[in-house]
Amino acid sequence: MKLSHDTLRSIRIFSNLSDRTLTEIDKKVHRRIYSSGVVILNEREPCINVYFIQKGEVRIYRTSIEGKEQTLTRMGKGASFNTVPSLHVSGINQANVCTLTDSTLLLLSHNDYIHLLQNFPDFSYAVLLDFADRLVYLTNLVENLSLHSVRGRLAHFLLEQADQDKITRLWTQDEIADHLGSVRDVIGRELRAFADEGIIRRERNQIILLNRKILETEADF
Repeated sequence: MKLSHDTLRSIRIFSNLSDRTLTEIDKKVHRRIYSSGVVILNEREPCINVYFIQKGEVRIYRTSIEGKEQTLTRMGKGASFNTVPSLHVSGINQANVCTLTDSTLLLLSHNDYIHLLQNFPDFSYAVLLDFADRLVYLTNLVENLSLHSVRGRLAHFLLEQADQDKITRLWTQDEIADHLGSVRDVIGRELRAFADEGIIRRERNQIILLNRKILETEADF
């Protein structure tokens, strides 16, 4: 496959790499196209590839023995996933991944990923910076789940969606519940409470913020 360096640099980890490193990546990367709703990875299975999102959006989640899902994050264009399992002694995927939209992904095999880490210092440094961001994100996620109420987590979620200019109508109540470590009924009840208190307005499948200041107080993060 032949990809331009500009195309490769649209991936965040690749954005500041040298032309020499990008040329090497281009020799090894493979492109795959997935339809919406396809499970790409299953947790606890052997790690075979590392993935980079050229187009589309995916959901990363864990599943309990009882079948309850906890959404860890959603990722879109330019993000990467499954970069950690290749370096872990277990060598297994740590989460499930499914596509939320039609998606185009770039894949590096486990062996090619390790080769790049061992031989291209700028690539290794870029991966380390990405690991640092992931550690901060997961630390905050643990804190949110353990120290804050569902109401507070929901307020924070709504603010986060507004700040990132994402359209909250793309999230169902089930998906919000999975993301916040709750259940649909509780999320529905809290959304109704926010609406009754004049903090938000619900129009069809869209949530509109009416009082950001009160929502920030509720979030209290």
